[in-house]
Amino acid sequence: MALRRIVWAWSITVLLAVCASCSRSAPSRPKIEAPPGGVLLRGAGATFPAPLYEEWFQAYQEAHPKVAVAYDAVGSGAGINRFIGKSTDLSEEDLVDFGASDAAMTDAEIARVSRGVQLVPLTAGAVVLAYNLPELQDDLKLTRKAYSGIFLGDITKWNDPKIVTTNPELETSSITITLVARRDASGTTYALTNHLSAVSQEWRGRFGAVQLVDWQGLAMRVEGNAGVAGRIKQSLGSIGCMELGFARRLGLKTAWLENKAGRFVQATTKSGEAALGSAPLPGNLRFFFPDPDGPDSYPIITLSWVLLYKDYGDAKKAAALRELLKWCLTEGQKSSEQLGYLPLSSNIVSPATAAVESIRSR
Repeated sequence: MALRRIVWAWSITVLLAVCASCSRSAPSRPKIEAPPGGVLLRGAGATFPAPLYEEWFQAYQEAHPKVAVAYDAVGSGAGINRFIGKSTDLSEEDLVDFGASDAAMTDAEIARVSRGVQLVPLTAGAVVLAYNLPELQDDLKLTRKAYSGIFLGDITKWNDPKIVTTNPELETSSITITLVARRDASGTTYALTNHLSAVSQEWRGRFGAVQLVDWQGLAMRVEGNAGVAGRIKQSLGSIGCMELGFARRLGLKTAWLENKAGRFVQATTKSGEAALGSAPLPGNLRFFFPDPDGPDSYPIITLSWVLLYKDYGDAKKAAALRELLKWCLTEGQKSSEQLGYLPLSSNIVSPATAAVESIRSR
């Protein structure tokens, strides 16, 4: 466990150096080979659950040395493309056994996969608005109009009246708001824009719920949740969205957001679980929470899915995937909270486990 913490800390150090130089290159990942007589499972996709997946997959391999898992956190959009696997830009090494996305695949995307697709929610989390504003001693509280206005580009100063109303300390601030956003197709962006579409008619009309926003110069753009976190850490007056755990790892403050009930709520396990509630999942396991009900609910919550083929050509690989993912849905959930994620409730785990059991091999 200590070694994994050191590796993660090293990765963050590298990330901050990369952000400082504005380089788009990432540190090379060690090549993972199939263990002797065992199975290598390749996955790629969402950066949102990446720290949790790294923890899970390493712990699983320690207990099951015949199974190795290589996961590339390339973003939900790239993960879906690699899972579909028909792009001419993909090499043999880019093809995967499973994808991962915080934006569930659409019917059109699923139709492109001849082997069939099974979506499985594996974790959930809060999408937070982290910020760098040392002059504000109190917690930043943002109304729905305020944070919608920031992302629309209508609010550009921290002393804007819509912000000062709930943060009087900022009345004399002269700092310009610097918006940090994703330049890669992102499920985290989808969770944010799905919420903004629910609370802002203007956002819904201009952008809608999308994985990639054409910011048109409104934002500094970086790759991945870790990239957003690293840039905010360095940039005075900045704000951007990311999964809660990334903000915690860099010690970033996160805004209290006005929820549907009109209350300001901080992202915590309790407020996240209140948002998840007990709503039953539909048969296809695609369920979104664009604007949760409830006085204690945090307003921006998302599930994160793994993307599986319904039919695998390799019986050994299909069996290894089933066992791995069932472990993630049971034992793995126990480490979710400490890494900033929401443990899935039984009303989600039960149908998700049944979905995992349904995958087969020829």
